[in-house]
Amino acid sequence: MSDIRLKVFYTVASHLSFTKAADVLCITQPAVTKNIKELETELDIRLFERRGNKITLTEAGEILYRHAESIFEIYRKIQYDLGLLKEKQAGELLLGASTTLSHYILPPILANFYKHFPDIRISLLDANTEKIEEAVLQKKVVLGIVEGKSKNKDLKYVPFLKDEIVAVVHTSQELANKDRISKAEFLGIPLVLRENGSGSLEIIAHELHKHDISLNELNLIMQLGSTESIKSFLANSNCMALLSISAVSKEIVEGQFKIIDIDDIDIKRVFYFTHLQGQLEKIPEMFLRFAQNSITKSYNI
Repeated sequence: MSDIRLKVFYTVASHLSFTKAADVLCITQPAVTKNIKELETELDIRLFERRGNKITLTEAGEILYRHAESIFEIYRKIQYDLGLLKEKQAGELLLGASTTLSHYILPPILANFYKHFPDIRISLLDANTEKIEEAVLQKKVVLGIVEGKSKNKDLKYVPFLKDEIVAVVHTSQELANKDRISKAEFLGIPLVLRENGSGSLEIIAHELHKHDISLNELNLIMQLGSTESIKSFLANSNCMALLSISAVSKEIVEGQFKIIDIDDIDIKRVFYFTHLQGQLEKIPEMFLRFAQNSITKSYNI
């Protein structure tokens, strides 16, 4: 099928309107109708149900729409990757990222970015979310990547990546015999969390509050300043921690850690780029776009 017919179909399906599709594509409505009819003839199946002035997708239309979305996303990535080859940039990029991001998510992205732009020198500040936001406000870094977003009106937040915080235990410990626990059991289990100021701790507190649970009600025995120190602690103690799935996925696959489900508690979050209000300069803007395109599970606005 031709790309123009697929584009016309995708636009009609997105707006469920031939008129709006014609406006968006800057063609006449009869031209839109003609392309849709030719596409339905080519595929030998009806794509839209027409009821008066309203249209809906048929089952076949819904299938084609999903595939068209994927196709046009691939086209956008092709255009982006080819565009990178044309851009020769040099300069300095001052980044700041919270611990989970700087340790487990950013390294392969930074390595790939360096392959494309070897003349850009990158400095990365590794700290918790609170300190990264302070660094952005003080212009010590031009672009931060943080866990959650604050209410600071001087900062702009751009969604980057979805993440999940899970309850984990070391498989060498007695708690690993459990697969699922109740909320009541959860409150009694010795728990290790990140330090105050950590974006992870803020998200955990926010989500637990939805279940009428405060941090003070937890059997919190220790707060540590890094995820790696928490993992080492768990290896030597019959305790539980709430950690990013990104930080423990390798150890889970290797059988060192195990996820314990907690009834009705599901902690999801979004990582955000953050920068001062206003337009980013070219190099940080380029990195932001590069990072978003590097993550297949990036957050869609």
